[in-house]
Formats: sequence, C-alpha cells, structure tokens
Amino acid sequence: MPVIINEKKSFDIPKKAIALVVTLVVVILVLLNSITIVDAGHTGVINTLGHVSENVLQEGIHMKIPFIQTIVKMDNRIVKLEVETEAFSKDLQTVTTKLAINYRVSKDKSYAIYKNVGSDYETILVSPAVNEVLKAITAKYTAEESVANRSLISLGLIEELNNKLNKNGIYVEDVNIINFDFSEAYIAAIEEKQVAEQRLLKARTEKEEAIVKAEAEAETLRIQSEAQAKANNILSKSLSENLIKYEMMKKWNGELPMVTDGSTIIDFSEFAKKK
Repeated sequence: MPVIINEKKSFDIPKKAIALVVTLVVVILVLLNSITIVDAGHTGVINTLGHVSENVLQEGIHMKIPFIQTIVKMDNRIVKLEVETEAFSKDLQTVTTKLAINYRVSKDKSYAIYKNVGSDYETILVSPAVNEVLKAITAKYTAEESVANRSLISLGLIEELNNKLNKNGIYVEDVNIINFDFSEAYIAAIEEKQVAEQRLLKARTEKEEAIVKAEAEAETLRIQSEAQAKANNILSKSLSENLIKYEMMKKWNGELPMVTDGSTIIDFSEFAKKK
C-alpha cells in the first residue's frame, strides 16, 4: 500500500515556531523600551515626541511609553571644568589664567536646561560665562596684584558666576586658580624690579648699620669723656699741697734745684734736711 505524506502539515510546524519567535522578540523589545533606569546622581528628562515634561524622573527604575517617550539623563553631580583664557589686567598686561571650576546642575531645573539649551550646556552656558566674568575681574587688578590677591579673585569669580548662572539652574561650588602666566617682557621687568629692590634694601641696611655703629661709637666716646671728667674732678679734689710735694719728692734726683709751678717756688732743701 502506498504511503501518503501530508505536505501541508509538515510545513505548518516551522511557520508557527517562527511566528512565536517573532512575537517573543517584539514583546522583549517593547518591554525593554518600556523600562528606563536613572542612575544615582542623575535625573531623567522625559521627551514625548519632542515635548519636554517638567516632571523629571529621579534615581531608580521607571516605566515609559515605548517608542514614544525618550529619557535624557542629566548629570546633577559636581562636575569639574578646566578653562584657560587670556585677559588684560588693570595695567594692560596680558594675563593667561588657568581655572578649575566645580559646578552642578540643579535637579529642579534639569528639564529647563535641556529644553532651552540642550545637553551641551557646558559649552553654551558655563564656559562663556567663565571667560566673561574672569575678564571683568582681572581688569580690576594690576598683574602684580592678581598674584597677591588670588583668593579674592577666586571668591569674586564664584559670586559673579552664580549671579549669571543660577537663573539657569547651574550652581558654581568652587573656583581654583591653577596658574597665572604673564608675557616674557613683563616677567623680565618684574625680575629687574626685584633685583633693584634688593639692592636698595641692601644699601639701606648698610647705611642703617653705619649710622648705628657711628652712634654707638659717639655714645662710647661720650661715656668715656664723662668718666674721665669725673675722674679728673675727683682727682683734683683729692690733691693737696703736701701730696704734690710728696709726689715731686719721689721723682727728685738728689740735686737741689729751685722748681716753680708758675706761682709757688718749692725748695727741695727742706725735704733734704728732714730726710
């Protein structure tokens, strides 16, 4: 008896399997596009076919409409930005400044920043504001004062940057001035000035030392003179006629001359007779 093969039944099984696989793939894709994860320190801005919602997603797992809604992740952690720019000081010197700015984006304003500026807000808002504020503050100080007032300039940058950026939801936490750099001509002039000041200081020191030495010597002479005068005064008071005669007798050589001191004539023969 001939065997009859049911060709229709043999082809129905693979088609069902393919349909099942396709269905599973579609379901998985829908599920994957229905779930979004917002990482720690971020917020999720909901974009529904171009419309940005004011209600942002916080950290965690959230559901969304698949293929209709997209979630833009906004970083709300403190971010470090390094900027190097040139500005003119009060004395019209070119100052090249390298800054490190720490800033963050407010969670409440994440949607507004994305809606009005987009995700490249650092290039569009932060960097231009840093350049503008730095040039304004640098112009208040001479090049030499900029180095001496580094901390004041940092505080001024923080205050002025927040005045400009807070309305957009960007907050500057800290500004560090990494380096001030000047033109070679200015650096050479500063070095020459320092050398001249050192020479002047040395000359002043030597002059002051000479004055002090001269004053000390004069004081020493004055003290010695006063002491000698006192000694002479004491000696003059202690001298008597007999003491003078005694001193002259000690120096007598045995001869009997007549000696005069201008007012008194002393006869040494009297001492010879007594002796």
